[in-house]
Amino acid sequence: MANTPNTAANDGSGYMLYHSIGQYPGKAKDMSTALAAFAECWGAPNDEQWGYALGQRQRFIDLWSQLLKAPSASLTTTENVTSALAALIMALPREDLEGRVVLVAGDCFPSLHFLLTGLAERYGFELRTVALREGANWVEDEDVIAAWGPEVGLALLTWVSSTSSHRCDLACLVAHGRKQGSLIGVDITQAAGLIDYDCMEVAADFSISTSLKWMCGSPGGGILQVMPDVIARCQPSLRGWFSQDNIFSWDINAFSYAPDIRRFDNGTPSVMACVASVPALEWHAAQDWTAQLVKNRGFSEVIIAAADEAGFDLASPRDAAQRGGSVMVRLPDADAAQALLGRLRDASVFADARGAIFRCSPGFMTTQAGVERLADALTGKKSG
Repeated sequence: MANTPNTAANDGSGYMLYHSIGQYPGKAKDMSTALAAFAECWGAPNDEQWGYALGQRQRFIDLWSQLLKAPSASLTTTENVTSALAALIMALPREDLEGRVVLVAGDCFPSLHFLLTGLAERYGFELRTVALREGANWVEDEDVIAAWGPEVGLALLTWVSSTSSHRCDLACLVAHGRKQGSLIGVDITQAAGLIDYDCMEVAADFSISTSLKWMCGSPGGGILQVMPDVIARCQPSLRGWFSQDNIFSWDINAFSYAPDIRRFDNGTPSVMACVASVPALEWHAAQDWTAQLVKNRGFSEVIIAAADEAGFDLASPRDAAQRGGSVMVRLPDADAAQALLGRLRDASVFADARGAIFRCSPGFMTTQAGVERLADALTGKKSG
C-alpha cells in the first residue's frame, strides 16, 4: 500500500478526527490573525470595541444561517449543544412538556441525555429512551417510530450518531412526528458541514450544533436554530438586556422579549468563540462540498475494506446513504484500540476510540497516502 514510512511528517494527510475537532489548511494562521485583530481592537483606547465584537458575532450567525438555509433571525449563539437544548426546553410553555413524554434515542450524545435526565422531574415530563437492540451499534428508525405516539411532547433526533455514524432517516421521522403533534428537534452536530442540511426542507422545530467537527471552528461556538412559529411561543427563563428588542431599554419594570431569536440571548454575549470560528466558517463556505463528500465516501470505502480484511466488525452502516462521514470499527477490546491508536500516531495518523470502538473520519486534509497508512495499521501490514 502506502510507500510512506512510519516516520511520516505530520502534514495533515493522516488527520481523521473530523468527528471531534476538525482542521483545514491554514487554520492556525487564520485563527491567530483573527484573534490578534480582536485583541488589537479590544485593547485600543477608543470606543470601537463593541461594534467590532458584535459584528464578528453577527458574521458568525450569518454564516451558519446561510449554511443551514435558516429563516431570517431564527439562529443564535450558544456555548454548546447541551446549553442550546437546555435553553429551548426552559423556554417552552409548561403545557408542552408537563405530563408528557420527551423521546430520545439511546445512541444520542450522552451529554444531552444527562441534561434530559436532570430536567425530567423539574419540568414534569417522562424521559423515554429508545434502547439499542441486543448486539446492535445504533438505534433503528423503526424502533423510534414504535415508541413515538401522541403522548410525546418533544422528540430529539440525532441526525448522525457519534458512536456508529448511523444517519437516521430525518424525512421519515419528522413526517411521523408531525402526525403525533410533537415538537421535533435535531442534533446535527456530527454531519453539519459535510452533508447538506436545509432547515426549511427538514422542517424540524429546532436544530442544535457546534462549530467543531466538520465545521472546523473553535470550542464554545454552539448554535440554536428555532423556527419562527416556535420562537413566538417561547419565553426563555434565562433572559437579560440582550433578550429585548431594544437592548438599550433601561426601564427595569418594562421588560419585553424581542420578537425573534434574540429573545434566547440574555446578558452580554460571549464573542470569543465567534471570532475564533469565523475564519473556519468563511473557508468552509468557499468549498465545493459535493466534491468533499465524494472524497470522504471514497476514503471511507478503503477503510471499511481494510477492516473487513482484518476481520474486525464494522460498527457503522455499510450503506453510505445511511452513514455520516465517519467509520467506526469494533476492535477486540479497549486495549486493542489504544494499541492501534499508538501505531497510527507513530505513522502520523490521528483518530480516536471510545472503549473498543475505533473512530476515524477522513476529511478535508486527509490524503490517499494517509488513508493507506491507516489501512496498513488495521490489517497489520508495515508501510514502506
